[in-house]
Amino acid sequence: TVAVISGQTGKLMYVMHNSEYPLSCFALFENGPCLIADANFDVLMVKLKGFFQNAKANKIESRGTRYQYCDFLVKVGTVTMGPSARGISVEVEYCPCVIANDCWNLLMEFMQSFMGNHAPGVPSVFGTKHDSIYSPADTMVQYMELFNKIRKQQQVPVAGIR
Repeated sequence: TVAVISGQTGKLMYVMHNSEYPLSCFALFENGPCLIADANFDVLMVKLKGFFQNAKANKIESRGTRYQYCDFLVKVGTVTMGPSARGISVEVEYCPCVIANDCWNLLMEFMQSFMGNHAPGVPSVFGTKHDSIYSPADTMVQYMELFNKIRKQQQVPVAGIR
């Protein structure tokens, strides 16, 4: 869900949910903080519709399967916008480590074992975390970045092939 703050052009807030945290709702402000609230946050947003304009057409989600291999958690999902698939998401977590920078090389090696050269580079959220504890909000920021990248790809006109 995307909400546009009225009176401020282009200021977006993304309301997101994660099945790993069913009792929480994440509100990510464009270029700003991530608010973690109770699952009822959506109800509050409806009551604040005088201040926020809901953009239902921008709903995007990733649904898929969760696998566990030893200490690794892998989630592979299909990213959909409306009725059509737009991409694939792969989330990998090394469960024993809470400092993301400490285990990045291990995560990279693990991802390369099944993704080959399609393994991603260091996520931007790692640059701001340094030696701090990785949180669920960091995961949601990465999903938001992925979803925004997919949305932008949809805005590029597709050239016809002859």
